[in-house]
Amino acid sequence: MPTRRLLLLGAASVAVAGRAKAEDAGGGTGAVFAFVNAIYSAYTKPGSDGVLIDSGPKLRRYFEPQLAEVMNKDQQDAARHHDVGTLDGDPFIDAQDWKIDRFDVAIKDTGPGKATATVTFTNLGDARTIVLDLITVKNAWRIYDITWMRDGKPATLRGLFKLKSPA
Repeated sequence: MPTRRLLLLGAASVAVAGRAKAEDAGGGTGAVFAFVNAIYSAYTKPGSDGVLIDSGPKLRRYFEPQLAEVMNKDQQDAARHHDVGTLDGDPFIDAQDWKIDRFDVAIKDTGPGKATATVTFTNLGDARTIVLDLITVKNAWRIYDITWMRDGKPATLRGLFKLKSPA
């Protein structure tokens, strides 16, 4: 027969585990890591198409609403004019082609509902570092911005689409 002490210990364990799981689902670094890892894992599988972001719903799965909307409009406008959009490569790897065997992810909590993921990998012999600024949107992680190094200078996805970042 369970003792009172065991019942209290069990209840406390359930409460702590439930809290940890809730924090991780919305704002914990484990959830950020899982989100980023799922993106970059797609680039290490032979024959993979990476992460397709060719429609509004797919864009909203990865990017915060304002950025997703601007990217979607740009894609639609480019398709209407049989042209290439503003984004002419894959923003997750800053390239059009890839051969990535492995990647590393470092997560930094930058405030409530905010984090930065620094992803390093070698693509076709070129060492790369991509920085993802992430925020929570309705309890799910989304990309707020991506920073790449271009010609020795940082460039951002929001800057490419001329979206202002808050000061």
